[in-house]
Amino acid sequence: MSVGFEMVDAIAEAEGIPLSSVSFKALFGKGIIGDVPVMLAKPQTFMNSSGESVGALVSYYKIPLKQVLVIYDDLDLPFAKLRLLPKGGHGGHNGMRSIINHFKGSVDFPRLRIGIGRPPGKMDPVQFVLRPFTKQEKEELDFTFQYGLEAVRILLLEGLNKSATFVNTAKRIEQTS
Repeated sequence: MSVGFEMVDAIAEAEGIPLSSVSFKALFGKGIIGDVPVMLAKPQTFMNSSGESVGALVSYYKIPLKQVLVIYDDLDLPFAKLRLLPKGGHGGHNGMRSIINHFKGSVDFPRLRIGIGRPPGKMDPVQFVLRPFTKQEKEELDFTFQYGLEAVRILLLEGLNKSATFVNTAKRIEQTS
């Protein structure tokens, strides 16, 4: 299971939003975080085709792209590091490429990237992404998911800028104190 899905599960569990409906090739659930209505979705297509599911959901519910948050794993970020950006390209991530294609080429939507680091040596990136995590990695990720959950709450209740500041700077402050 991808760390993006695990992050969505952590949000769903913490906020009591069951991901029990299946529609638009996704497992999804509707709920409220703070006083904001939200929909959580985990596309059930192959990762490289996630745009089919995300595009259909966004189109059907007429969700403005600025209100879509895509959460995904990133080989270019150090393990368990989070980065929240208001927009951007696909960075070589095929799932993001598919989503951007289904958004008619628009890159104008926020994304929360979860670092998984680079595969060691000559290990195949696909195997690396899908491998089971060690006990220590799981503990680090649990911390990251708690952090990500807080970032999502801030995003919904106080806006993207506050949330991005929380995500993108807090770790450095922590290390210097």
